Order: sequence, then structure tokens, then C-alpha cells
Amino acid sequence: MTTPDTDIKKPAEVSLAMTGAVLLVLSALGGGAGWFLGMSAGDRMPEPEAVTSQTAASYTELDKAEEELKAEEEANRERLEQADAAPQIVPLSPITTNLSFPSDSWVRLEIALVFEGEADLNMAETIHQDLLSYMRTVSLQQIEGARGFQHLRDDLSERATIRSEGRVTDLLFRTFLIE
Repeated sequence: MTTPDTDIKKPAEVSLAMTGAVLLVLSALGGGAGWFLGMSAGDRMPEPEAVTSQTAASYTELDKAEEELKAEEEANRERLEQADAAPQIVPLSPITTNLSFPSDSWVRLEIALVFEGEADLNMAETIHQDLLSYMRTVSLQQIEGARGFQHLRDDLSERATIRSEGRVTDLLFRTFLIE
């Protein structure tokens, strides 16, 4: 009879040998893969002369961009010098009138006109009279709420721009009361 201890190998010796063999095979595979990738990437690297020409081209592009930026700054400086004739704000006398419907509702507006360049007071008075006439045609339902106010502002601004042939660029509301 044989003893049970002599036929069976020890598990610690087998697993240690297998682990070493697997580690050796994986190391060889990893090294081969690294070598292969390194060789294939080396074929794609640009030549030093190509890198130099690309760098020179990028410096040329930077110089062009810098020149364009300087030209744009100069143009902006000229625009600012021309803007010394800054827009002028002309306050109009208050507009107080009744609305078309209901006729017992009154509105009071204090508006200022923003003129491009020098202000024309005669034109401002003409615009004032036009806005007063327009406000007499407006009903209370047309100017109720935020949307109604925005429409009123747009209408008045458009009338002022048309009447001034584009010299009035904006309309500033100082007071808007409805009674």
C-alpha cells in the first residue's frame, strides 16, 4: 500500500510555479506590445525640419493677428474720438393728456430724447407735439401691463426716430403715471 502523502503534490509548490510562469508570459507580451506601439508611433513622428516650418508658419500667423489687432485698436480709437460729439439728452416738458378711452383717464409722461450728435431743440419740440397727439389716441387697454408699456415705448420711440429722420436714437421714460 501507498501512503496518501507520497502521491499528492503540495498545493503551495504548484501554485507558486504556475504564478511565476504566468507572470513571465505576461511580461513578455507587455514588452512586445510596447515595442510594437513604439515602433508604429515612431513612423508617424514629423521630421525636425517639418516641425521648424510649422513653427515658423504659426509665428507668421501670430504676427498677422497682432497687426490686425493693432489696426482694430486704431479704428476703435478713431471711433472714440468721433464719439466726443457724444449723444445729447434733451428732456421734454411733461405730457399730460386724457386717453381716448375711457376719456376720464389721464396720463402724464416725462420723456427725454437721446440725440445722436448735437441736439436740435426745434426738432425736440416738434417731436413733443407729435407724442402728445399720439397719446390722445391711445386707450387704457392698449397700455395695461408690462407688454402694453413695452408696445407704447416702442411706438413712441419709432415716432421720435421717424420725426427726427434718425437723429433720435433712444427715448428715456422719466415718469409714467395713469390716473
